[in-house]
Amino acid sequence: MDYTGCQIDAASVVEVVRLLEGAGIEVWLHGGWGVDALLEEQTRVHKDLDLIVALSDVPRYQELLAGRGFQMAEGEPPSCFVMADAEARCVDVHPIAWDEWGNGIYRMENGEDWVYTASGFAGGGSIAGQRVRCLTPEYQMFLCHSGYRLKEKDFREMEALHERFGLELVGRPGR
Repeated sequence: MDYTGCQIDAASVVEVVRLLEGAGIEVWLHGGWGVDALLEEQTRVHKDLDLIVALSDVPRYQELLAGRGFQMAEGEPPSCFVMADAEARCVDVHPIAWDEWGNGIYRMENGEDWVYTASGFAGGGSIAGQRVRCLTPEYQMFLCHSGYRLKEKDFREMEALHERFGLELVGRPGR
């Protein structure tokens, strides 16, 4: 299945979150929808929904989404993977294993581990009036927007987090 051309709207985000949490699978939004959840408004069109899910819940997660017409589009567990449906709605999952301190350990495709610290999971917000779990504003600002070449949309998200939560705005090239 082709991962290009994906787009997911707020109603679909709510549908996916309700499906998973209704089955007892906890999810945390991050990336663009995670920022929009924190801001409690949709700020742009989103290519996909980025979710953090416990690695132990991945088989049930895949079964539930397959039941709604989603298929594997890219990657595979235990690393990041994408499931997409015929409507080009894409969900990008970062599976984590919990450690004894409540940190989420994500095994990246290069074999290295990325640690989502326990405090980062304390965020909350809403999408289209639906309360959702998401990473904290600080985590979104300082950790999720690092380690890769930032795009214009990333800078806009960081500026919005700065304005709403008073977080220090990291430098933008050319400014």
